[in-house]
Amino acid sequence: MSIPYNEKPWQFLNDFRGKAFTGQWPTLPEMFKITVTRYPQRPCFTIYEPDRISLNYTEALKVITAVSRWIHSKGIRRGDRVAVSGKNAPEWTVAYLAVLFAGGVVVPIDYQLKNEEIDLLIKTSQAKMLFIDEEKYEYFTQNKGGLETIISLKKGIGTYIYDLDGQETEIEQAIETDLAAILFTSGTMGIPKGVMLTHRNLVSDCYLAQGTPLIVLHTDVFYAILPIHHAYTMLAVFIETISTGAEVVFGKRMVTSQILKDLKEAKITMLLGVPMLFNKVLAGILRGLRAKGPIVYGLITFLMGISGIIKKVFKVNPGKKMFKFVLDKASLTSVRICICGGGPLAPSVFRKYNQLGIDFVQGYGLTETSPIITINPIEQYIETSVGRTCPQVDMKILNPDERGVGEVLVKGSMVMLGYYNMPEETAEVFTPDGYLKTGDLGYMDSENYLYLTGRAKNTIVTEGGKNVYPEEIENEFQLYDEIDQILIRGYIMDEKMKTEGIEALIYPNPEYKDSKGETPSAVFMKGKIDWIVTEVNQRLQPYQKINKVEILEKPMEMTTTKKIKRNAL
Repeated sequence: MSIPYNEKPWQFLNDFRGKAFTGQWPTLPEMFKITVTRYPQRPCFTIYEPDRISLNYTEALKVITAVSRWIHSKGIRRGDRVAVSGKNAPEWTVAYLAVLFAGGVVVPIDYQLKNEEIDLLIKTSQAKMLFIDEEKYEYFTQNKGGLETIISLKKGIGTYIYDLDGQETEIEQAIETDLAAILFTSGTMGIPKGVMLTHRNLVSDCYLAQGTPLIVLHTDVFYAILPIHHAYTMLAVFIETISTGAEVVFGKRMVTSQILKDLKEAKITMLLGVPMLFNKVLAGILRGLRAKGPIVYGLITFLMGISGIIKKVFKVNPGKKMFKFVLDKASLTSVRICICGGGPLAPSVFRKYNQLGIDFVQGYGLTETSPIITINPIEQYIETSVGRTCPQVDMKILNPDERGVGEVLVKGSMVMLGYYNMPEETAEVFTPDGYLKTGDLGYMDSENYLYLTGRAKNTIVTEGGKNVYPEEIENEFQLYDEIDQILIRGYIMDEKMKTEGIEALIYPNPEYKDSKGETPSAVFMKGKIDWIVTEVNQRLQPYQKINKVEILEKPMEMTTTKKIKRNAL
C-alpha cells in the first residue's frame, strides 16, 4: 500500500506544466531545461583531476544541444538507440543527455567489460552509434559491426564530443511514455537482459525518492564515484542532481586516498556509495580511534552511544560537533547526508555513522524499478530496515511465512516496461495483476518500512527445514577489520537427504596489521578468523550457525558496484 505524504518536492513542476511540458511528468530533456531556467549559473558537471573543469547549467545546455544537433545530423531519430560507455566524466553525462535531446534512447554500458562483451550489448540493443572512451576507441573503429558512427569521449583521439555541432533543425522529441534508456543487468553470463526504462520511470522515481522525505538542495554537491552506467548512480546521483540544480563532481578512482582528497577539495555534501565503500571508510575511522589506546577508544565509543541515543530520541544531532576531529580526519566534515544502496548494509555500520553525527540512511531498489523504491527518512530512520516505501510505490509481500517473510512485490510509475526483445522473460517477472516480482525476500511493518532478509535464490534450507538468509549472517562480519570479503552459502551435507549446511568463504584483509604494526602470518590469521567465526556463531540462532569455513588465497570476483559475484563461484 502507498503512504500519503504532505511534503511534495515536485510541487514546483506545476508552475511549468503546460509551458515547459504537457504530460504528468516532464521528459529528461524537459526536466533539464526547467532546471536551467531555475538555476542557470549554478555549477552542473565538475571534475577535479588533473585540474578543475566545470560547466554551469547554461554552459551544459549549450554543449548538450550542440551535440544533439550533430547526433540528429548523423541520422539518429526518435527511438533510435545510442550506446555510451566510459569512465565517470562530464563528457559521459553530456553524451547521455545529448542522445535524449536528439529524441534517441541511451544505452549505458559498463566500460570495465571486455571489448567483446561491450560489442554483444551493442548488438543486442541494436545501437546505431557509440560514444566510447579513448582506450577502446580504436578497437571499435576497426570492429564496427552494425555501428554507423563512433565518437571519442576524450580529446585528441578521433572526433571529440565537445567539438560536435550540427545545423539548426526541427528534432522530434520523445514523450514521457517513450523509452529513455536500456540498462543491461548482465553482460558476461548467458543472454544479457536489457531493462527498458521510460522517461516517466526515471523522472518520477527521481522526484518521488525525494518525498520520503529526503531533502535535496540546489546548493548540494553530489559525488559520482561509483560507475555512472549503473542504475543506482545514474538515478540517485546524476539524475537527482540535474533535477534540483545541484552539482555533480566526478570521481575517477575507487581508491580511498583519492576519495578522501576529492571529498575535502570539492566540499561534497551528498555522498552516495555501496556497503563496501562505507565499510572501508568506517574501518579506517575505528582503526584510528583504537590507535589512541583503550581508555580513549572506550570513552569515545561511550560518547558515540550517547550521541546516537540523543539523535534517535530527541531528533537533535550533537555528533557533528562532538566528533568534528574524527570527521575532519575522514574528510567527512562537509558531508550533509550519506546514502547507502546497491546491497545490504550491516545495521551496526548504519548505527555508527549516525552516532558520529552524519545523517546516514540507506535505500533499496532494482534496475527494474529505476531503481529507488524505499529510503530511510533522516528524521525517522530504522537501522535494521532498508527504508520506507517512497510515495506512490505500491508494495506487498507474496506468500509470507510465520515471520512475515516472503517475496517483495512492487507496482508503480518507476517499474520498467520490461526486458528488451524478451517477452517471455518479461512475463515471468510480473504477476497476473501487474506487480513486479523482485526476487528479494523480506517483510514489512505497519508503517511500511521494509526489512530485507536476502535473495530468494540464495536461501539455504537446513536439515530442520529452516530458511537461512546468507546476507543476514554476512552482516555480522562487517566491522571486523581482519576480513576483507565474506560470502555465506549452502553446501550439501547429505547427498541422499539433500540437506544443506552453512559454509563461509573468507578472504582475509591483506592490509591488516597486528598490534605491533606488522603483517601477521597465515597461521595467525587463520586462528584469528576461526575466533571471529566462533564469536559470531554465539550471536546467531542455532540453525544459522556456520559449520564450515574456507579461507581463500585470492579475492572473490566482484561487480563494478563492489558486490561479490555469487554465480562466479
